[in-house]
Amino acid sequence: MTQICQFLFVFSLYFLCFSVARKHNQITKLNKLTESRRSENPPAGEPWTEQDISNFSPVLRIAPQQGSKEEDRVDRLPGQPQVDFDHFAGYITVDLQAGRALFYYFVESPHNSSTKPLLLWLNGGPGCSSFGYGAMEELGPFRVNSDGKTLYRNHYAWNNVANVLFLESPAGVGFSYSNRSSDYTTGDNQTAKDSYTFLVNWLERFPEYKTRDFFIAGESYAGHYVPQLASLIHLENKKTNQTIINLHGIAIGNAWLEDSTTIQGMLDYLWTHALMSDETYAGIKRYCDYVSGNFPEKCYQYVSQGLSEVGKIDIYNIYAPLCDGTRKTLQSTGSVKNFDPCSSRYVSSYLNRAKVQEALHARNTSWSHCSDYEWTDSPTTVLPTINQLIAYGIRVWIFSGDTDGMIPVTSSKYSVNKLKLPIESAWRPWYYNGEVGGYVVGYKGIILTTVRGAGHAVPSYQPERALLLISSFLHGKLPPSLTG
Repeated sequence: MTQICQFLFVFSLYFLCFSVARKHNQITKLNKLTESRRSENPPAGEPWTEQDISNFSPVLRIAPQQGSKEEDRVDRLPGQPQVDFDHFAGYITVDLQAGRALFYYFVESPHNSSTKPLLLWLNGGPGCSSFGYGAMEELGPFRVNSDGKTLYRNHYAWNNVANVLFLESPAGVGFSYSNRSSDYTTGDNQTAKDSYTFLVNWLERFPEYKTRDFFIAGESYAGHYVPQLASLIHLENKKTNQTIINLHGIAIGNAWLEDSTTIQGMLDYLWTHALMSDETYAGIKRYCDYVSGNFPEKCYQYVSQGLSEVGKIDIYNIYAPLCDGTRKTLQSTGSVKNFDPCSSRYVSSYLNRAKVQEALHARNTSWSHCSDYEWTDSPTTVLPTINQLIAYGIRVWIFSGDTDGMIPVTSSKYSVNKLKLPIESAWRPWYYNGEVGGYVVGYKGIILTTVRGAGHAVPSYQPERALLLISSFLHGKLPPSLTG
């Protein structure tokens, strides 16, 4: 297993050098994680049991809170256009003794919010902001203009079909914090536990959502966060013999699910998309054994050569323009249909404005998209946990933007295929406005779907198709065929 970790390190290191600046933080996080594994034998990913959960300490229960729903109401963000929905922001304490509190942003639906489900969104990293990326660049109600001071509407925001909750987790990400420095050494288990404790206490502040249908969605390293949190929710419900959180399903985009299948999918994708030479790929196929995890020195040499052949592109969307730091940034068009590659710069400028932080009820913070951690636990696979959720009857969707080269659609397909599930609905195209929006196949327990023309952050590049996709997921129906 150590060789797989070394292999991952080489891969992430190259993309740290050659990828676009907009995503450097996320690549840095993956690089730090894989480097930390080089001298370790990380866990193989056995799913949690009731016994495991019972050993969590302290017991996951209600914590004394300061603040209220009304105090968290956002009156108006600086530079915000008029809106027809309510939104809230603030902190939920998850450990009173440590002074550990997680920041959230919650946006209700403008259409019949009282009947819409509750959807939690998590970005990955590990250690990157679901508010900065998810809310402000992907599926939230606003995008930031190039002036870094004003906002424009995202008319394809996911709060059109759900009430959406964005959580900055773990503590230290974005506006979330802890008064105990040791909390910045963390991992998958603690992140799931804190996210669960956050939800239980958040529902006390918003009690009208306690019985609402609940879903979790996310992308990238949230391929760990989402199924782990879903497993914890289910086991806590079972342990207490009550529905504490009314979980119905999970959806993960371009998800890191297993190390070996992700590696294989990355390299196969690069070659099939003409980003790597035939000769180099032949060397990789000859010397790299994904099944046994055997990666001799020749394997590393060919992988290094192949990655250097990719060149300076945005590996998170291989066809997207770069944010060129040597010239003036592009002027935002104010349209979500034309994603600006410099958007992360605008978001960072906006969220570091004192008036913005005040409007969000956030502490004075030097906000950044991602934070540094010593990540202590990260299983090499979450596929056993996915299998566990299927057995529980939890709805599971895996979606993938097909222009992402970092955790590409091939990685998703290899991971799902490893579960050896029977096909119930054959592979077919799905449509939006008469055009192919992607492709979908239904397995027994999992829906796997692609989004055509989307990168790693699917809603950033294809907001209309992403909205149709998540609406289909929430309703438990496959995306429509041409006749549908």
